Amino acid sequence: MFGVDALMLARIQFAFTISFHIIFPAITIGLAAYLAVLEGLWLSTKRPVYLDLYRFWLKPFAVAFGMGVVSGIVMAYQFGTNWSEYSRFAGSITGPLLTYEVLTAFFLEAGFLGVMLFGMKRVGPGLHFMATLAVSLGTLISATWILASNSWMQTPQGHEIIDGRVVPVDWLAVIFNPSFPYRLTHMVTAAFLATGLLVAGTAAWHLLRGRRDPAVRTMWSMAMWMVLVTAPVQAVIGDFHGLNTLEHQPAKLAGIEGHWERPADRSEGMPLLVFGLPDMEAERTRYAVEIPRLSSLILTHSLDGMTPVLKDFPTDERPPSHVVFWTFRVMVGLGLLMILLGAWGALARWRGRFVESAALHRFALLMGPTGLVAILAGWFTTEVGRQPWIIYGIMRTSEAVSAHSAAAVGFALAAFVACYVVIFGAGSVYMLRLMGRPVTEAEPDDAPEGGPGQPRTPMRPISAAADEARTGNEDAARRDG
Repeated sequence: MFGVDALMLARIQFAFTISFHIIFPAITIGLAAYLAVLEGLWLSTKRPVYLDLYRFWLKPFAVAFGMGVVSGIVMAYQFGTNWSEYSRFAGSITGPLLTYEVLTAFFLEAGFLGVMLFGMKRVGPGLHFMATLAVSLGTLISATWILASNSWMQTPQGHEIIDGRVVPVDWLAVIFNPSFPYRLTHMVTAAFLATGLLVAGTAAWHLLRGRRDPAVRTMWSMAMWMVLVTAPVQAVIGDFHGLNTLEHQPAKLAGIEGHWERPADRSEGMPLLVFGLPDMEAERTRYAVEIPRLSSLILTHSLDGMTPVLKDFPTDERPPSHVVFWTFRVMVGLGLLMILLGAWGALARWRGRFVESAALHRFALLMGPTGLVAILAGWFTTEVGRQPWIIYGIMRTSEAVSAHSAAAVGFALAAFVACYVVIFGAGSVYMLRLMGRPVTEAEPDDAPEGGPGQPRTPMRPISAAADEARTGNEDAARRDG
C-alpha cells in the first residue's frame, strides 16, 4: 500500500492509537489527585471555593476518563490483531500484567466512579471523599501495571525462553525490572505536571477575561504551585532515568545524543549536540551545533567521560536517530519552559503581580497543552528508541507482527484515523468548552436532588410516571375548583 509494508503500517497504527490514548490517562491521573485534594480541603476548611472547583473539574475528568477507557480497549485488542506473534511469544508475561491492571485498578475505578460522579448529594461527605480517593488510587495502580509491562519490554528480566516462548520464573524480577522505578516515577510526575499546566492554562484563560472570583484565583494559585514544584523535580527524575538508559539501553541513548564517533582526543569529553540533522545512511549528524563537554557532564557527571556512539552497534541494531534526536529535544525544551513558567509565577507572586500580570497569564495559557505534548514526545523517544526491538535484545519488531497484508492493515489504519478524529475530537472540544465556562456555573446550588418526589432521579422508574400523573391531577383539580 503506497510502497509501505504491513509492518510499518502496523507500527503507525499502534503509534497513532497510543498517542491518543496516553493523553487521557495522563489527565485522569492528575485530575483525580487534584479532585481528591480539593475535596479534602473542602472537608477540612469548609470553604465553598474548594467545592466549587471540585464541581468545576469533575465534568472534564469524567469526559477524559471515558475517552481513556474507550481508547485503552483498542490498545489491548491490537496485541491480538496486529502483534499476534508477540502475544504468542510473550503473552505469558504481558497477559497477566494487563489482567492485574483490570482486576486491581479498573474494577476499583469503575466501582467508585459512579459514587464520585453522582453521589455528592446522595451519600455522606466522608463516603464520597473515600470514593474520590479510591478512584485516584485506582488511576495510580493502573499506571503501575501498565508501566511494569512496558518497562519489562524495555529491560526484560525474570524469565526464561522455553520451546520458543517466554516463561516467567520470577514475577518480582519481571515487575521490578531495572527501568520500572524510573519510568513509573517519570510518568506519574509527568501526569501531575501536565495537569498542573492544564489547570494553570484554564485559570489564565479566565483571568485574561477579567474573572477574578475566588475560585479562579485559587485555581490559578494551586496550579502554579504545582508547576513550580514538579517541573524541577521532573528534571531530576529525568536525569536518573537517563543514567538508567545509559546502563541498560546504550543504543537508545546513542541515538538520542546523535553521536556517531568519539573525539580523537578523549580528554575533550563528549559535546552536547543542541541542534543537528542525523543522517542514518551517511552515518553523520549534519549541521551540528555543540556545547563542549556537556554531554559528558550530564551523563557521566565528569568533564571527560565517554558515552556510547551509534557506530558501537551494528547497522541493523541502531535506533532511528533522526526521530529520537528531536523528540527528546522537544521534551527537554518544553521542560525548561515549564521551569521558567514556575519561576516567573513565583517572582510575580513575590512582587504582588501574580493575579494582575497579563504577560504571565498569556504565557501560562500558551503553556497549557505543553505538558501533554511533552508526554507524547517522551513516549516517542522511549518507543522509537527501542527499535529494532519490541523486547529489547530478545525479539525484533519485525518478528512480532501478524501475517496481514498491507492493504488490510492500511484499511484498519484509515478507519481508526477517521473514527478517532471524529469521536475524540468532539470529546476534546467538549472538554475545552467545559473548562471555558465560569466556575460558578459548574453546578448550581439549587440543582434538584434524587430520590422520591424529585424530578432528577426517582427511586423507582414507575414512581416518575406516578408523580407526573399525580401532579397533573392536582393541576386539573385546581383549574376545576
